[in-house]
Amino acid sequence: MTPQIFPELGFYALAGHVESPRDMLDELRLAEGLGLGTAFLSERLNVKEAASLSGAAAAVTERMDIVTAATNQTLRHPAVTAAWATTVHRLSGGRFALGLGRGLPGMLDALGEEPVTTAKLEDFIGLMRRLWRGETVVDHDGPAGRWPVLKLGPSFDEAVRVGLVGLGPSTLDLAGRAGDVVVLHPFLADDAVRRCVDRVRAAAERADRDPGSVRVWSCLATVPDPVDEESRLRRVVARLATYLQMYGDLLVRTNAWDPALLQRFREDPVVAGLSGWADAVASPEQVEHLATVLPSEWSALAASGRAEDCAAAARRQFGLGVDGVLLHGSTPAQLAPVVAAYGARRTRITTTTA
Repeated sequence: MTPQIFPELGFYALAGHVESPRDMLDELRLAEGLGLGTAFLSERLNVKEAASLSGAAAAVTERMDIVTAATNQTLRHPAVTAAWATTVHRLSGGRFALGLGRGLPGMLDALGEEPVTTAKLEDFIGLMRRLWRGETVVDHDGPAGRWPVLKLGPSFDEAVRVGLVGLGPSTLDLAGRAGDVVVLHPFLADDAVRRCVDRVRAAAERADRDPGSVRVWSCLATVPDPVDEESRLRRVVARLATYLQMYGDLLVRTNAWDPALLQRFREDPVVAGLSGWADAVASPEQVEHLATVLPSEWSALAASGRAEDCAAAARRQFGLGVDGVLLHGSTPAQLAPVVAAYGARRTRITTTTA
């Protein structure tokens, strides 16, 4: 029997903090066997370097798309990034998308890099597309930087897709007019997801592009049973707390949440006393405390519990206008019952309506 394939479902390889990147290889094999359609690769400057991971992912898979979500354009020379993307594009048979993000201000400051603006992102994407078309770029002087000569070769004609990780309106507009893939942020309320999708589609129309040509992914935090309470709280509460530490004002504004509740979170002595990101440094007791500080309706945006309930939550995302659902925060082994439940329901619907 031919296994079901779900091109509309994806997952993050090496979710969270990891010690061994080799774990990704087994994750990808299992994910492809489950029928998941896309593997998303986040980047951390430890053992999750995106170029290495994307090459390995292309080599160990045959069908799945591979998307960086995300890397930062300041980490590599543009010619290096263009060559990397082309290499994995060809290695994978066209299954790779170069996903870009702005990066965290603190990380960029530590690296001696300036903030990545929308203008820099758009200029960089334009450079990538020119290089992939085989152009030689001479004396480029734009928002992304200055370079005397950039080139891959005159014979190049690569249709490499570009992705963006989007939360703010400027990034969503850029995704609509210049991107192929956009990954929305976790913990977005339904109305926020709809607004984000509408914004991407409207920006594509203004740029005379087919609005359906930009594939929009929602990012659904998914923690299915069986999971102990400590693990669930760390993967939901501590993760949400970390996002609020990073860019809480933007997330609260996007969701139309009460900013006073964000201020209460920030002023909490446990939160103020954390030495780093909550999901990395908070003790189990501190995470339990965070659950009492965060509004329950915020953390309830995660899908958790029975596999059938998580699958139903994923299906509901499509009613918000997205093209794909990234099941965030769990490994393929943990997601296996969710994918099975999702597939069983999809089979029943197909059979009923055929």
